[in-house]
Amino acid sequence: MSAAARNPRLAVALGVLGLIALVSLGAPWIASHDPRAAEPENQLLEPSGEYLFGTDLLGRDVFSRVVYGGRRTLGVALLTAGITLAPGIAIGLVAGYAGRWLDWALMSVMDALLAFPSLLLALALVTVFGSGVVQIAFAVGIAGIPAYARVVRAAVLEARAVPYVEAARAIGARPAGILARHVVPAIATPLLSFAGVTLSWAILNSAALMFLGYGGDVAAPDWGVMLADGRESFRTGPWVAVAPGVALSLTVFAINLLGNSVAPPPANR
Repeated sequence: MSAAARNPRLAVALGVLGLIALVSLGAPWIASHDPRAAEPENQLLEPSGEYLFGTDLLGRDVFSRVVYGGRRTLGVALLTAGITLAPGIAIGLVAGYAGRWLDWALMSVMDALLAFPSLLLALALVTVFGSGVVQIAFAVGIAGIPAYARVVRAAVLEARAVPYVEAARAIGARPAGILARHVVPAIATPLLSFAGVTLSWAILNSAALMFLGYGGDVAAPDWGVMLADGRESFRTGPWVAVAPGVALSLTVFAINLLGNSVAPPPANR
């Protein structure tokens, strides 16, 4: 029996994420209209057979914008998560295994960054980098490094106390070899679980910066941009904001469900 069959939550998470990914990748074939084409005569039309999710203030098809928006939103989030995870893992491994003054120096820097709210830090960084999709990815990604580095360090400190790791150190095994052969495999599952949380955080914070107008191209189909557009017409056309909001919520829910599904079970006490 497969892992997905044994774990219904894992099956649901993979199914939802797979569907979202397929729809986003197949946007050119699934979308019924040009997501950028403005048709003022079709302003704020209710959902119908022609416009499945209705139209926005400029007469653009909301369904097509949601489908295409998944590409941009998820692409930015994946780049953001990569920028967070790679340095976060490296810093956490070095700090947790080396200890002493190097641990103190690295964690002091991480704690200083953690003193700022992550979204505020990302806003400050995007102000320095400038507006744009790549700039948002770097700003949000850098803002997420301290939290992930802290989690990795804590996992490494716990793994260092395992007898076979201590034995490897006692016989003079090289630190790089111990980390690669023993420590990293031991902490892979909890780090993978927290990586899901990091990806969810990246999606929400990237969408927030898009919502605030830092994405550069305000006409581009993006879930955060669509939520910003939906504010102006929420009373008369709530579907403009509801559609991207549901897509964003479903994606984050599925990612968190996936992370919880691969998390190790609590130890029996």
